[in-house]
Amino acid sequence: SPAVRKRAWDRGIELRFVVGSGPAGRVLHDDLDAYLARDTATSVAPASGYALRNDEQQIPVIGLRRKIAQRMQDAKRRAAHFSYVEEVDVTALEELRAQLNQKWGDSRGKLTLLPFLLRAMVVALRDFPQINVRYDDEAQIITRFGAAHIGVAAQSDGGLMVPVVRHAETLNLWGAADEIARLANAVRTGKATREELTGSTITLTSLGALGGIVSTPVVNLPEVAIIGVNRIVERPVVVKGQIVVRKMMNLSSSFDHRVVDGMDAAQFIQAMRGLLEQPATLFVE
Repeated sequence: SPAVRKRAWDRGIELRFVVGSGPAGRVLHDDLDAYLARDTATSVAPASGYALRNDEQQIPVIGLRRKIAQRMQDAKRRAAHFSYVEEVDVTALEELRAQLNQKWGDSRGKLTLLPFLLRAMVVALRDFPQINVRYDDEAQIITRFGAAHIGVAAQSDGGLMVPVVRHAETLNLWGAADEIARLANAVRTGKATREELTGSTITLTSLGALGGIVSTPVVNLPEVAIIGVNRIVERPVVVKGQIVVRKMMNLSSSFDHRVVDGMDAAQFIQAMRGLLEQPATLFVE
């Protein structure tokens, strides 16, 4: 009947899937009720691969999620993004990390890749201070920082947050590792303070094992650069005319072209690449 058809339309139900119990298989209101009851039951039960689903869920974008969405939209609207990707041979770096963890891991803690990346950023920024800045585009003022306050993007239940490793230039590998771990725990437990989440001058973002091959991270305004780290993979490369297996990793980074020229961005990433491929140079003053 038209009433049943209208009710099915309003509820988003395709009548061809409803079994009718009326004369000649006509679909009745009772049949719609039975279908809706079955649909509700299957929406909370484990769904099979081929089960029809009509359930929907509306999730309000509020609180932290709304703030993150607004900041991302604002960053893409205001900053003139461009990305630069370079591959890095981290075989020697990974060997060094393994040696350090074997010797001092039990007493000082295991090192991840992140402290080495922070160190590479600190050293490279000495020659590229124009990248370690904050840009007030309303006042049209660029502020350069001697200190490296590095934001390290961390995932929380509420969304992506960026706690800040302050004065990373003063930290050794284990000091950086301890501070990263402390901040990540504060984010996960919801105890990170406003001071710990603000004031960064450049950001490092990594998805770890899920880092993919290439990414295009969004600049964390009012900063002008974000360094993205992709996963490490073993693959064959040519070294001195020989095909060998090396551990390779991409740096996928984004810059605000209003402040950072393409040449400066490329040279900065190449400087980081050189430091990471020759890890002894990370510690030469």
